[in-house]
Amino acid sequence: MLDTLQEIWGSIRRNKMRTIATGFAVASGIFLMIILQGASNGIIHTLEKNSGDFAFDVIQVWGGHTSLPHGGWNEGRRIRLDERDMALATEQMDRHVVSATADVSQGGLVASVGANYMSVSLQGVYPDYAEIEGMNITQGRFVNKIDMDEKRKVVMMSEDNAKNLFKDHASPINRNVKIGKGYYKVVGLYKSNSMFTDNNMYAPYTTVQTIFNKGRTINSITMKTRELETMEANAEFEQAFRHAMSHTHDFDPDDKRAIWMWNSATQNEQISMASNMLSTSFWVLGLLTLISGVVGVSNIMLIAVKERTHEFGIRKALGAKPRNIIGMVMLESVLITAIFGYIGMLAGVGFCEIMDATVGNHMLDVGILKQEIFIDPTVDIATCVRATCIIIVAGALAGFFPARKAAKVKPIEALRG
Repeated sequence: MLDTLQEIWGSIRRNKMRTIATGFAVASGIFLMIILQGASNGIIHTLEKNSGDFAFDVIQVWGGHTSLPHGGWNEGRRIRLDERDMALATEQMDRHVVSATADVSQGGLVASVGANYMSVSLQGVYPDYAEIEGMNITQGRFVNKIDMDEKRKVVMMSEDNAKNLFKDHASPINRNVKIGKGYYKVVGLYKSNSMFTDNNMYAPYTTVQTIFNKGRTINSITMKTRELETMEANAEFEQAFRHAMSHTHDFDPDDKRAIWMWNSATQNEQISMASNMLSTSFWVLGLLTLISGVVGVSNIMLIAVKERTHEFGIRKALGAKPRNIIGMVMLESVLITAIFGYIGMLAGVGFCEIMDATVGNHMLDVGILKQEIFIDPTVDIATCVRATCIIIVAGALAGFFPARKAAKVKPIEALRG
């Protein structure tokens, strides 16, 4: 083995420029593949981070406008949800519905504390709203049953809203904030959503319902579901719920616009599919780039085999077997590919680290939307291991065809040549 390595090293030294040019193609291929994987991870981590605050067993329902005529009604009729629909969710759909909550809202209100003010929407919710929505309560508490029963004027707001209204930086808990024409006591804060500017404040459902004369009409229903593990099961549940509501509100069960449904499980599945497609696409692009370098190595090895035809003839005349010739040529190919491949891989990892330090974890703020983008655009050890395997396999493939050609050389013809 030592003699073989010395011979390979001698061959590389005799053809320095050719070896460097060949290795550069391999190094650039691995370099680009690592960078593409880092960029892919940055995008995928962004998708995962900005969907991480959502529970994946929640379905929300809103009223819409009919798009199909039904029962003597023309299309375009508005469907307004009411408290009957919440009872439908908890009583008729209880096989898959763990709990359901309704909310009413009053927008266009001004919240103020002294000279500080902001436009807000007051949401009337049930006590289980926070659990179903997966809200992260950082201070105080959420609306409770006593607040509901006594129709208390208490409110919960986001941390960002509290900073905007209470400029003295003291805790806003148990302090009053004026919303519209009334005063509400702040009972809790929740972590602000990093993706959207949230101007919602939450009060007891009964309080908002009474003060703003909402009657039995509700804005939306939020359901926490169970045993809906597949896309098909979620689609069947949505159709069953839509069909049940069609009897209550007299619309066509196949009318998709009569009510709007948002399913977090479906969204999560779509995000996962998009992430997998993105990762696969970047792997394919990286491999195609690497293949161009491998083809270059293979071509150079063919030239090397042609130049050493006389040498291979002498070796075979002295008793060398075809597998010895094949092994030597393939080993030379693997060494060239591995050395320059690792150089390219290290350069790619270094570039990803620079990319992470300069443009990674950037906060995009366009007013109503705040989103952290390009999160951790680096590669992990698993990617480096896969890249190592690819380098070795690529080197072996690059040397296989030239090695097979060298093994077929007949000693007499080689010596005559």
